[in-house]
Amino acid sequence: MDYSFNSRVRYSETGEDGRLTLPGVLNYFQDCSTFHAESIGLGGNVLKNRDRAWVLSSWQVVVEEYPVLGTEIRIRTAPYAFKGFMGMRNFVMETTDGKKLAWANTNWTYLTISTGIPTRLTPADTDGYVLSEKLEMDYAPRKIKLPEDMIPQEAFAVQKHHLDTNHHVNNCQYICMAEDFLPTDFEIYQMRAEYKMQAKLGDAICPKVKTEAEKIVVSLDDTEGKPYAIVEFQHKKQEIL
Repeated sequence: MDYSFNSRVRYSETGEDGRLTLPGVLNYFQDCSTFHAESIGLGGNVLKNRDRAWVLSSWQVVVEEYPVLGTEIRIRTAPYAFKGFMGMRNFVMETTDGKKLAWANTNWTYLTISTGIPTRLTPADTDGYVLSEKLEMDYAPRKIKLPEDMIPQEAFAVQKHHLDTNHHVNNCQYICMAEDFLPTDFEIYQMRAEYKMQAKLGDAICPKVKTEAEKIVVSLDDTEGKPYAIVEFQHKKQEIL
């Protein structure tokens, strides 16, 4: 992979068990792609001046081991394909001596900011990146099928701390919202997320949840039942279908 940075698991990134949390893993991956874009002159401000932005469409994240406080880690990323208005990117988190801890596949949509409409990529948008070989992993479908008979949960409003610099709910915040519906002993091995719409400050989030034998699916909907995001969690060490 062609971009990486080193870090160390901080106390502020750990959960009750003293290990890096899933949101911590996601934030490292998102930061890595942001640093990568900045390093080749295609960072957020450059794209904003062009009225363009990359929006995350889906995650598939597998965590083999959640590192403990103080672990020295390396986060790596590279795109492996650009098609139309889509970009596909892999991530890996590993120890500094090369032990793989977590890895991911992501799909991104290139948008015109002022219209919110997907925009076909040009060489100016992609030539700065070096495509890498696709990471070896069991790739799940980008779209998540909602199970039947999902159980509605209490609605809540989007707060200021949920927002990012685009004034929408941050990608990782949806995962944090969905994690609140997991049992306390549920150890996540794989997380998939499909982002459908962008929620803003004050919007109502109306969750629905379904627990199945191997997974829990959470749909974070608007008041009309249309999902902002769908999140699927699988148990630690469960076989990936």
